[in-house]
Amino acid sequence: MTSWAFRALEFSAALFIFLLGSLVLIVLVLYLRDITQTQQAIRRNYPVLGRFRYWFEHMGEFFRQYFFALDREEMPFNRAQRSWVYRAAKNLDSTVAFGSTRPLNQPGDIIFLNCLLPTLKEDAVPPEPIHFGQRVCRQPYTTSSFFNISGMSFGALSVPAVRALSLGAAKAGIWMNTGEGGLSPYHLEGGGDIVFQIGTAKYGVRDAEGRLSDERLRAVAAHQEVKMFELKLSQGAKPGKGGILPGEKVTAEIAAIRGIPEGKDSISPNGHPEIRSVDDLLDMIEHIRDVTGKPVGFKAVLGGTAWLEELGQLIHQRGNSSAPDFITLDSADGGTGAAPQSLMDYMGLPIRRSLPLLVAWRQRFGLEQRIRIIASGKLINPSDVAWALCVGADVVTSARGFMFALGCIQALQCNKNRCPTGITTHDPKLQKGLVVSDKSDRVAQYATNLMYEVGVIAHSCGVKGPHQLSPLHAMVIDDHGLPVPLADQLPPTPDKRPPGA
Repeated sequence: MTSWAFRALEFSAALFIFLLGSLVLIVLVLYLRDITQTQQAIRRNYPVLGRFRYWFEHMGEFFRQYFFALDREEMPFNRAQRSWVYRAAKNLDSTVAFGSTRPLNQPGDIIFLNCLLPTLKEDAVPPEPIHFGQRVCRQPYTTSSFFNISGMSFGALSVPAVRALSLGAAKAGIWMNTGEGGLSPYHLEGGGDIVFQIGTAKYGVRDAEGRLSDERLRAVAAHQEVKMFELKLSQGAKPGKGGILPGEKVTAEIAAIRGIPEGKDSISPNGHPEIRSVDDLLDMIEHIRDVTGKPVGFKAVLGGTAWLEELGQLIHQRGNSSAPDFITLDSADGGTGAAPQSLMDYMGLPIRRSLPLLVAWRQRFGLEQRIRIIASGKLINPSDVAWALCVGADVVTSARGFMFALGCIQALQCNKNRCPTGITTHDPKLQKGLVVSDKSDRVAQYATNLMYEVGVIAHSCGVKGPHQLSPLHAMVIDDHGLPVPLADQLPPTPDKRPPGA
């Protein structure tokens, strides 16, 4: 026994000396590397110790979220916003106690106006049908879902994430937008409605030279799940720049679906070469509609507005049948996995400003029954969606809301292929944490609970359903911290006094 204990002691001492020596050697190597490198002054002046500065800087992103930030001060989404989505996705109690933590004097915030005699439960009506391309398309589309999944490409998202979204969308009866990365088998797996997005690189519907292929368009349209086509001109986080998918995320499968080389950065052009004018835009929309027989619209971020006037005039000249069946309006604070900060921070109008402008344009040209407006960009809670409906949107779509439903923790690693929740990575070790059967239920529950709570807001305002909400049902906090009628903050529109106002 004594001999065994002595040998164990000798081994422990040898192991300690080895580990200590290894540590000294590592520190020496780091020291030599730091004092000889010329890129970072901190490491050169404070070798080894200076490295902690960069580690602390990186870890600060995560510590702020859990230990230091208040419930409503984080960006791009605060803890209160995320927590509501998490509870809704898990079908947990979404009530809170002791009063709201939301200040009621922040400029731009919305307050809904409750009615003295709210709509009773037995008088409530289900969401109204929303028609796209009626009397224009060979295969028009009708849905009653006013909250749907916005464009997120396969490639930017992992296989299990796309599968969970597809299955969840079908369970909730909502549509799923493919994003610009093409149509994969995983989009079709759930059997739900699909909106196929055509980006500037024409992924999935391009020929060998990268031009739009009518043959491939017909092949995509042949899927009964594909209900509409969306021509993407620009997106919120990077208007004026195309999609970016780092080469490490371009797997063989993604390359085959997109029609691009494997392992190389997938960078879309910043615009469609075939569309250099508003006339060209209408020509392209009509061409895609003629080839597919299905409703076609476009997605854009609003910046300059002169083109809207030209668009309205051209539609009247060419006839209402030439109009897009819908316009998806993205916000300047929309999201993406990778974008230049100069565009993400400073380019384009936020949805709070651009949506009222687009709605007023549609009314001014008498296109309310012809063009549907889809609002997108940071609209992830019931109050956000209800606001958009008040202003005049027909439909709201969300990408990041459904990412939270999948389990996103806002780790801000979307562009680095090491998403800790398996949503935006192609690393199998990280993807295994995303269990499709569980997350698809959460996707469906999030959408269902959100639309239910929008209905609750509508009934409190005295109307029977969400689509009866109008600007007269809300107020907005002005720069002095006082609520003023939302209608007074919008461009002039016809006076429509809703029930219960």
